[in-house]
Amino acid sequence: MEIKDLRIFQKVAEFGSISKAAKSLNYVQSYVTVRIRQLEEELQTELFHRSSRGMVINSEGKKLLFYAQKIISMVDEMLKVVQDSDNPVGTLEIGTVETLYKLPLILSAYHKKYPNIDLSLVSGVTEDLVEDILSYKLDGAFVTGNFNHPQIAQYEVFEEELVLISNQEEVPFEELKNKPLLVFKQGCSYRSKLEGWVRDEGRINAKIMEFGTWETILGSVIAGLGITIIPKSTVSLLEADGVVRIYHIPEKYAKITTVFIRRADSFLTNTMQKFIETIQNVSDQEKKVEV
Repeated sequence: MEIKDLRIFQKVAEFGSISKAAKSLNYVQSYVTVRIRQLEEELQTELFHRSSRGMVINSEGKKLLFYAQKIISMVDEMLKVVQDSDNPVGTLEIGTVETLYKLPLILSAYHKKYPNIDLSLVSGVTEDLVEDILSYKLDGAFVTGNFNHPQIAQYEVFEEELVLISNQEEVPFEELKNKPLLVFKQGCSYRSKLEGWVRDEGRINAKIMEFGTWETILGSVIAGLGITIIPKSTVSLLEADGVVRIYHIPEKYAKITTVFIRRADSFLTNTMQKFIETIQNVSDQEKKVEV
């Protein structure tokens, strides 16, 4: 069994498709098929349920996937450690919630100082990003909230104020809670805050409308479809232009902290250390500006 076999297996399990896995790995489809068959023969068990619609990992495959992810992560970490230097090179795979308004400041500062690092960004909701960190899929992630988890190390980035926004029409604040809630899928901290607020306001069965991107949510708010909550810094310019209206909500729901997380047991490479230092420097500069 070779490490590349585990990488192939991991991709097939991820995509549920030989062709998609082959495309992702830049292999021909027949090669991926052969390697999966050889892996199954070596282990003397099938790893997938096969059908005309694709391949679904079975119980034996899930057992292998658990260890494969650990092995692949350790090999990738080993390579980073060996290649580590004061002038870091390589890649960082970073996840982020979509509404981190100040993320470009961090990425720009890091790229200017360490241009040989390739940054790969993945967006998602907090719950999914935490799971991706724990399963070794990401090197680090910007998420919202604080975590008391033995396998997660966290670094505070910003504390922000969440505000309720609607379109530019004048509506009594009391009526806003009756509008549809425009949110990301379950696992989003903003959604949890918004649902908690309307629930405390006495609306038990609020109408929920899920969207996949912040741009779609914002466009729908502007069109008058419903309301959402978002960091004030993200929409302050839109408020100034008269595009949206901002409403303050109780402090219980208004404060939210963005943190950067990584696996606590992973080796802190120079590449990652420099990224964390950049986060802290940008955060400190922003706090001075606010003062």
